[in-house]
Amino acid sequence: MNKSHFLSRRTFMKTTGLAVSAGLLPLVGPLAAPPNKKWPAGCRDIHLKLAGQPDSWACMKALGAEGTEVNVELNLNCPTLFHPQHKYTLATAEGIQVLKDDLAASGCRITAFMMSNHFDERLEQELESARGLVKAAQQLGINIIRIDVVPRKLDGDQFLPFAIDTCKRLCAIAEGTPVRFGVENHGNITNNPQFLEKLFAGVGSEQLGLTLDCANFYWWGHPVNDLYPIYEKFAPRVVHTHCKNIRYPEDKKNVRRDIGWEYGKYNCPIYEGDLDFKRITQILRKAGYRGDLCVEDESLDKYPENERADIMRKEIAMLKKLA
Repeated sequence: MNKSHFLSRRTFMKTTGLAVSAGLLPLVGPLAAPPNKKWPAGCRDIHLKLAGQPDSWACMKALGAEGTEVNVELNLNCPTLFHPQHKYTLATAEGIQVLKDDLAASGCRITAFMMSNHFDERLEQELESARGLVKAAQQLGINIIRIDVVPRKLDGDQFLPFAIDTCKRLCAIAEGTPVRFGVENHGNITNNPQFLEKLFAGVGSEQLGLTLDCANFYWWGHPVNDLYPIYEKFAPRVVHTHCKNIRYPEDKKNVRRDIGWEYGKYNCPIYEGDLDFKRITQILRKAGYRGDLCVEDESLDKYPENERADIMRKEIAMLKKLA
């Protein structure tokens, strides 16, 4: 046989890895979902107080949440988790142990951490915070960190090369660990599929994935029928989700709208909007997704306070069925 017709194992692995990192092939092996794996369904920690229980863990159970995404500040404090006897922080070994013990005692689960980054304003501080969070995440068995990759100071043309370099540095921090960063499609820049494609290709690392906010692409102005091909394109990259919905008038669903057009008026619970979550979860399942389904409902302020917990329960219950 002509050996030139065959790839060496090293070349094959390198070529396959580049294809995966560019989003051209679905993830396989330890990062791919086993067949029929059930995803945990829950909500962001900011929603937990709706249940009116004395701590975050009792609230999770009261809402039926199987997991929660936890907000982590630059100083590694967790301001939205609550408990009557202590505050939560990941800045110290003692703080990590307190959270670990409370999770074990309650039987609850954190599915992702959430950073709200200002990379172009305080890059070295952000990287140091990420370094500490990756260490804490490993100790707690949490493999996903949602990140913000949005320009706050740089102009658009300057931002892509900066974002690529920053994400390479983040990936180097997590290299050799199971921890992956999930860029959320959030704001004016990362809801542009072309920007996301260039970012993932430029970084070229499996440590960088996508936190798929299903409604943010719709918020950005994409017609509803254009959303599902976008979901399919990036599905192999998805490591985490934010599930919310919008119900636009019929004459606005399938036209290009201004960014953020009437969002506050038309956002709604996930079971009332235009996005077909059954179809979305089918796309994710086909791509081998192995993360969570996490409610982020920004419409709740429209409803009386005594109705909000029931809306959240209904949303989580819907996602459980789809999971």
